[in-house]
Parts: sequence; C-alpha cells; structure tokens
Amino acid sequence: MSLAVSLLLVALCAGGGYGEEGKRTQKAGHVSVVVVGGTGDLARKYLWQGFFQLYVSQVSGGNTFSFYGGGLSPSEQATPVLFEILKAVTCSKDVSQDRCAILRDQFLRLSQYRQLKTLEDYQELARHIEQQLQQEGMTEAGRLFYLSVPAFAYAGVAEKINSSCRPAGGTWLRVVLEKPFGHDYRSAQVLATELLSALKDEEMYRIDHYLGKQVVSKILPFRLENRKFLDPIWNRHHIERIEIVLKETLDVKGRISFYDEYGVIRDVLQNHLTEVMTLLTMKLPANVSNSGEVLRNKLEVLSSMLPLGKSQAVIGQYQNYKTEVQQELNKTKEHVSLTSTFAAVLAHIEDAQYEDVPVLLISGKMLDERVGYARVLFKNDIFCLQSQNNVHCKPKQIIFYFGHGSLKYPAVLVSKNLFKPALKGGEWKEVTEHKDVNVLGLHISDYFVQTPTTEREAYAELIYHIFAGQKNNFVSTENLLASWEVWTPLLSALKGSFPRIYPGGADNGDMLDVHLRGKEIHFSSEAVIISPDQVGGPSANNFQVMQGKFRSAEMVSAWSVELVERLAADMQEAAEAAVREDGVFHLALSGGSTPLALFRRLVLHHFSFPWRDTHIWMVDERCVPLTEAESNFHSMHEHLLKHVRIPYYNIHPMPVQLNQRLCVEEDGGAQLYEKEINTLVNVSSFHFVLLGVGYDGHTASLFPGGKLNESGGSLVALTESPIKPHQRMSLTFRAINRARTVALLVMGKGKHELVTQLSRVKDNLEKYPVTWVKPDNGRLVWYIDYDALLG
Repeated sequence: MSLAVSLLLVALCAGGGYGEEGKRTQKAGHVSVVVVGGTGDLARKYLWQGFFQLYVSQVSGGNTFSFYGGGLSPSEQATPVLFEILKAVTCSKDVSQDRCAILRDQFLRLSQYRQLKTLEDYQELARHIEQQLQQEGMTEAGRLFYLSVPAFAYAGVAEKINSSCRPAGGTWLRVVLEKPFGHDYRSAQVLATELLSALKDEEMYRIDHYLGKQVVSKILPFRLENRKFLDPIWNRHHIERIEIVLKETLDVKGRISFYDEYGVIRDVLQNHLTEVMTLLTMKLPANVSNSGEVLRNKLEVLSSMLPLGKSQAVIGQYQNYKTEVQQELNKTKEHVSLTSTFAAVLAHIEDAQYEDVPVLLISGKMLDERVGYARVLFKNDIFCLQSQNNVHCKPKQIIFYFGHGSLKYPAVLVSKNLFKPALKGGEWKEVTEHKDVNVLGLHISDYFVQTPTTEREAYAELIYHIFAGQKNNFVSTENLLASWEVWTPLLSALKGSFPRIYPGGADNGDMLDVHLRGKEIHFSSEAVIISPDQVGGPSANNFQVMQGKFRSAEMVSAWSVELVERLAADMQEAAEAAVREDGVFHLALSGGSTPLALFRRLVLHHFSFPWRDTHIWMVDERCVPLTEAESNFHSMHEHLLKHVRIPYYNIHPMPVQLNQRLCVEEDGGAQLYEKEINTLVNVSSFHFVLLGVGYDGHTASLFPGGKLNESGGSLVALTESPIKPHQRMSLTFRAINRARTVALLVMGKGKHELVTQLSRVKDNLEKYPVTWVKPDNGRLVWYIDYDALLG
C-alpha cells in the first residue's frame, strides 16, 4: 500500500524555509528509506519514531514511501523484533487515537525487514526496489540510507550502497552517518577518504543530534531576530565569558568498551559542544537556511581557534569507573584506566570580535544534575551601593537552555536588564507563568523566557531536514576535519595524564570547580589525583628538569612538556636581553614538526614576549609555494605568526619562488636572502637559532651525503633532500655557527637510537651533519626530552 506525501510540507515542517539544497526542486515520487542496523538500540529509541513522525505529518501530496529495517540477522529471526519496535511508535497529541491507529497500521504495512550482510543482499534489495517501482508504476524520487552501525562498518556499507543500490540519474541518494567520525584527525581523514571513494560529499549527512535540539537550532535565528540589540554587545568589550555545559548524572555502565577508547572529550566536546560554540561565535549569515554560508562561517571559527594544549584543560574520572572497566573489560585489579569522564576546556578565538573572551566547554558523567545549556555572560559596569537587588546589578546573561535541570523544559532566557527579545512566527512562545525556580544565579522572574510552542525530538527534526535536503544542520567533511585539527593536539598532550578522581553526584562538592588564569585553566581546589604506586611506577612529575653535558656542549633534559616550557623561557630570556642590548632580537627557526609544541607554548603563555622587536628568519624551506601545507613558512604562520602581534615587515620568509619558478639557481634566491641577512642582522650573527635533528642526523636542510662544503663562504644555499620535495633552501653551517645561541631540540622515543649514536661518534659531516653545529663564539645547548635520552 502506498501513501502520497507532500514534499513542500516536509520542507516547511523542517524548519522555516529551504537551504541551498532545499531550493532545488525535488521531484515528487517514491522514497525508499533503509535503516541499516534497524533493530539496534538507536533505531529502537529514536529512528523509527522519527520516520513515523515524518510519515504521519505528510499523509497527503505527491510522495510515497517504503521502509526497510536492515541488519545482519536472518529475516526469520529479526522480523518479529523489528515489528515489535514499529508497533511501539506513537503519534503527537494533535492526532486522534483512531487516526493514529490507522496511520500506524499503514506504516507497518509499508515496512519490512531485510538481511543486509553481503553484497548480494544489497543487490537483492536494489532489485526489490526496482521491481516495486515497475509493478506499481511509480516514479522514484530518492533513496535514504540511515547507517545506524559502528563506524568501522561505514566504508564497507557505503561501498555496497554505491556499487549496488545507487539510483538512476536524477534521483537523489542520501546516506546518514552517526558519530563517532574518527578517533583523531588522522583516523577521521582516513574514514573521510574511504567514504568519498563511494559517496559524494553532498550525499553524506553526518548527524550530530545536538543540532536537532530546538534550542540549538534557535541560536542563529535568535541572533538574527535580535540583531539590533545584540550587534553592539556581542563582542569582547561586553562579553565576559561564554560557557557551554553538558552535565550528566549517569555513569557509563554498559558502554565501557566504547567509552574507554573515546572518553568525554571525543564523546561530547569535539562534536556537540564545539558545534554549539560555532553557532554562538560565527559571523551571521544573510540567510540561516543557506547551508553553504553557514558551514563556511563555522569553518572560519574553527580555523581561528587558538591551539589547545595541556594548560587549556582539566580532566577527571568518577571513582567507580576503574571498577567498571575491570569488570566489563575483564581487567585485573591492578589495571588503571586514564580515560577522562569529566573535562573542562578553555578555548579562545583569535578574532577581533572575540579576542580574550574565554569560551568554556565542560561536560562530565556522574555529576550533580542532568542539564545542558550555553550561557553568554556579559560584563556589568553598574555598581549598586545600597540596592543590591536592583535589576541592573544582577547578572546580565543570555541562556540557551537545552532542557532538564531545574527548569525541566527547553528555553531561551534573556535577563531583564538586557532587552526583551523579539518573538517572530508561531514556533516559539513567551512563558509568563513561572514555577519558583532559579536558573544560573537568577530567579526565573528576572528573565524573559521563550520556549517552543510544540516540543519535538531532535532525531525527528533532523530526519525532516534530511528528507528535505537541508544540510545546514549537519557536519561537512571539511568542518569535521577542521574540528579534529583543533582537538587532536589536546588529546595527544593529555595522553598519559592522570585525571582527578571524584566521588560522583552531590559528593563532588567543589572538587571540579575551575579557575581561569589568563589563557590557562586549573582546578580551583587542591586534590590528590593518582599516586605513583597506583599505576605501578613513578609519575612524570617525579623527574625534574636536568642539566648536564652532551657532546661537550650544554644539555637540558626533562619530560617533553617541561622541556618545551624551559626552552620557551630560555628563548624569551634571550629575546629580552637582546632587545635591551641591541634594540632588536633576530630569531631563526627551523621547519618540520619539532618546533610545533614550542610555538603553542609561546602563543598561549608568553604574552610579554617582545614580538614587536623580534625579526623572524627561516633556517630552511622546502621548495614549494609558501601557501602550501608542505611549506615550513606556512606551518610557522598557522601555528605561531598569526597568533602573535609581530609586525609583518619583521617576518622574513625564504624567497624560494621567483619569476614563477621554484628554487632555480639562476634566479638567485639564496643570494637575495643572504643579502637581506647581511643588511639587517649585525655581522650576520643571529641572536638565537632553533634547530631540530632528523632521524638520519641532518639538521636544517643539510643532509648526509650532500655537498655541504661546496657552499664556500655563503650563508644561504640550495640543497637536496633524499625525500620529497627534494629541493630545499637552507642556512649553511657558516650562518648557523655565527649565532650567539644555537638550540638543538630533540624529542621522542624514535630519536633515542640517534641520540645514543651521537653521544659516541666524533664529528662526521658526511654521516651526521648535525655534528658540525659548533658556534664560533656562541653557545650550543641541546634540549633533549627523556624519551629521546633514555628510550
């Protein structure tokens, strides 16, 4: 039995207008909905109810439906399970019981289970769809596949859909994917590449159910509707801080196998809370339904975030988590998991509008209440000497309240000392009768309160959007990778860190309260985290920074974080001394990944570094355009230069591209750079040169077996690398050894064998070029972390 469904009504119910995709006319016809994993927990709780609501709201018009629940189990085993789920779907209050019974019966008759395990199963499904279309003389409108399966199965299912179930031209295909979308940047990139080999980006709908919450989807319209009030105050001069919080009272029993691999940052902060942050801070689009513009503006926010390091996060773990891991994963009592179940992260956006505005992202399990909200707290410049209860002296804030908590319902709250928000359309209403509750420091009567006229479930909302082809509430490949690019360095920095243990619930007291100090975040109270004997050995904190000798030169050694802290402090000390003596600091920095941790440290902690009097020079450069990711200068710009206040004329990239050619000797790029050094740097002696060391013993772009002696008295030369890109430009040993201080930074267990060899060998230019770093009249300091030194 087929029922007609109006596509226009779908679009209108999906949220007040089309995006760019929705504006394209979708032809009416038959739509096949396939839920892969159709008898799983997510499908049982949310998906079938969402598809039923879509169906109920559209019974009239030009579309017809078929629904398929797919899974690995044989049909005879899973069909009864599916229909038990389908029988439990319900109608909204505005549908009569009799009509609901008829609609549910029709929905069940349009539904069936199919085993979807092999390629042949998918081919058989495609044949069935084609046969049904022919028999009933229907025109096909589209096919919607919802992948409610583990992420490791995505690529295989996508390939089967592509090879056997892709509809004919002119008919749309939409494939919905559930998080997690990777474990870090690299895994997300691999997954994205695999999926893009089978599906087009516009065919993929990565779902973040938070974007379907009515309050979250209200953020952009609210900002636009109240623009005349918000434009003057939505900036760093008026915003004190932004808080995005998701508190949960439950533990993670039953989910340990997943949760212990991911933790709270990957589970909540990297996706849900980051999405809310972008909605609060992105540039307003001209049209909130224009998905292309919305996604571009979100990407700008992600690209403008300051790097997140260890000092921008605190983590915790509820006390019983250790026991739950031991039980569910069959671990011994000695096993200790370092997975965090609580995290508070302090983010900053490098943008004139939000400069120095703290953005707090906080989530945790086993906390005192279940509540989610985003709060924009404004500065209050009014001081009430006697009438402290005067409305003007109370907190000025706007709260996007996702639900639960003391209020119990989703709402947007604006404190009455700000403005009365506009109320447009019929989807939201003002609440005028209140219960006696307080919300984030204010009594409910101190707010203007708006709430949805009809509450709708997030998955049902997003299913409407998928059907209508609206993508502004979904995560694009580009935005996904940009988000992981922000969060992966923090996850790497926290690896091995011990979370603060907290008892759970009300007993947490003030244990998880945080204190902001500049761009750092700390717990506000002292507490024992985990003692070394609990983890079977000494902690990193037991090792202090150690000084000694290496190859007859000074050596500083510590764990990587402390080592980078020391190097940054030494560099700033050298800079300040140079500025006092010479009025300028000439700093030459090498490329590669080694200095990235140092760059982050300088950006986030060294606010008094004399950047205005600093000149940045390149130690070496790859012969690629400076705008490409492979360029050392591009990396330095993205991780350091664009985050500090340094005059552009104090930045000196190597001229590897002249006359629209790369590193052609006749163009004289090396000679130009040498001339610039001779002109600006006193006696061509840099104050500080930072070098790394490659696994093969090279430094700068001076490689083993290269013609390193043929540069004569030059300070800059073109060189050859054994790996691509082969052509390089580099300072020579003559330029390096003229420096007042040369720092050699060596980090990671992978460098341990090299460090061991270097400690034994004599100077050997051909085999170990780094051994020729011997300043003529300056200092050489080796900065070697314990992993590289001790293995």
